[in-house]
Amino acid sequence: MRFRPLHRALLPLLAVLALAACHHKDEAAQVGGSTPEAALQGSIDLLKAGDFNGLWKHALPPADYAMVRADWSRHAAGQPPITPAERARFNEKMQALTGPDAPARLYARLQPKLAAMERQYSDQLPVLVSIGGALAKRGVAGNKDLTQTQKDQLGRILDVLTPWARQAPWFDQGRAKQAIGVIVATARKLDLRSPDQLRAMDFDAAMKEYSLGFAGARQLLALYGLSVDDALNSARLTPVENTHGHAIVRIDYTLLGKPLSTESKLVEQDGRWYSEDLLDDVRAAHRQLGLRATGASAAPADAAVAKD
Repeated sequence: MRFRPLHRALLPLLAVLALAACHHKDEAAQVGGSTPEAALQGSIDLLKAGDFNGLWKHALPPADYAMVRADWSRHAAGQPPITPAERARFNEKMQALTGPDAPARLYARLQPKLAAMERQYSDQLPVLVSIGGALAKRGVAGNKDLTQTQKDQLGRILDVLTPWARQAPWFDQGRAKQAIGVIVATARKLDLRSPDQLRAMDFDAAMKEYSLGFAGARQLLALYGLSVDDALNSARLTPVENTHGHAIVRIDYTLLGKPLSTESKLVEQDGRWYSEDLLDDVRAAHRQLGLRATGASAAPADAAVAKD
């Protein structure tokens, strides 16, 4: 993936926004929110619309939004050259996903493998999923990039997702065929013709690709019984605290029929409200990128001194 600090910053943003209520669409057209609740509500409207560029623009103060856009371009300059082998693998995969007969070919390859996996793993799958869920929770608990609130929230989400994953119809041939159709349609919309094109994308183009990928992921999850829209629509916001430019909002929602809740911290800047965790994440990513750039520029100088 191309800008890992930005991707890490995106994860807590999605975790918060995917649980907020959907109201007051006029807030989505503005920077931040007039109230803490409005900040979350405007963001969720943009998330549901799949407008990732608009989401970043709304969820960050103007200076931070400009910083994120600039950092995206800065990161591209530090990438190593694409090797011929990497280019060949990329072209092979994209041809398999976007060719004129891609759905039929992919399903013809998958169908016998899926049947064999069902015979071999159907009894073991619940145990394997449970083990995977436990490992995921352990990974979340030990992740130094997440706050304790985020860890607690993701842990509760995993407690709901693990039972779903144990029972989901992963070996169902009809759903597999539909899933292939979604994947092929999404790959064709992405229209990625070379790894060079992927790497050269500016922020705006990349956010459009994110939007297409997110739409495809929502369709895939729905095929197997997990509706992102149902979770979004179930959310309700309750103000908990609002003093001296800092606020806490309680978010109650339903995921796969299970009631869950979390709290989101927001901060006021220039009369508008923003997610405190998101601001911390994007600013930390900016500092990290600056440190890497400084280290890269210092390395040639150090080598020259050593040579002399």
